[in-house]
Amino acid sequence: MPPSAFVFELDHLLVWADVGGPEADRLVQFGLSEGDANRHSGQGTACRRFFFRNAYLELPWVHDAEEAQKKPVDATQLWLRWSGRHSVASPFGLCLRPAGPGGSIPFPTWEYQPPYLPPPLVIHVAQDVPLSEPFWFYLGFGRRPDDAGWPKPQPLQHAAGFWEVTGVRFCGPGLGRPSTVARTVTGMGFVALAEAPDHCAEVTFDGGRRRQSEDFRPTLPLVFHW
Repeated sequence: MPPSAFVFELDHLLVWADVGGPEADRLVQFGLSEGDANRHSGQGTACRRFFFRNAYLELPWVHDAEEAQKKPVDATQLWLRWSGRHSVASPFGLCLRPAGPGGSIPFPTWEYQPPYLPPPLVIHVAQDVPLSEPFWFYLGFGRRPDDAGWPKPQPLQHAAGFWEVTGVRFCGPGLGRPSTVARTVTGMGFVALAEAPDHCAEVTFDGGRRRQSEDFRPTLPLVFHW
């Protein structure tokens, strides 16, 4: 597929959290303005969220293990990823969306119709991805948080003083041997992977112009650069 067909951008980054998302309190203390929480009816998951102009950060958890392991949800491996986030599974996920008209889905996927989305909306879940990699998926209907088409405006101004996500670097065991999907995503330049003994996501805002950083470990495997 020619490079011109790969027209996509970051929609949101997810970091699996404990039930209730208490880790989000650390982000609030740091200086992020929290947006609306969300509950994924029929999927067994819920989340707390933080919005920026071009993307958002989601801290989801499983609140109903039975729902999360029923069809069709079980095929997503969300339960395996959440329950194994401290051992065999990457604690991260990354969602992409179209960056403009005419783009195609950038990697092989299957269509997941979650109980909470009305047809014909679907989530395109990447195929043949190991649990050691982030959960890669694609929303054809995704929008920037500052887009007027959002159902409800979310807080985009933060006391921390940054605006847009400009890069994400995932570190962790097994990431030095990326899947075909991972190679496709990293080939666009705004996502990088690195082999490391422990999982961590480094998120850069506004190109890192101010040369400041905040490390949220051990509460969250997350480092901000801005």
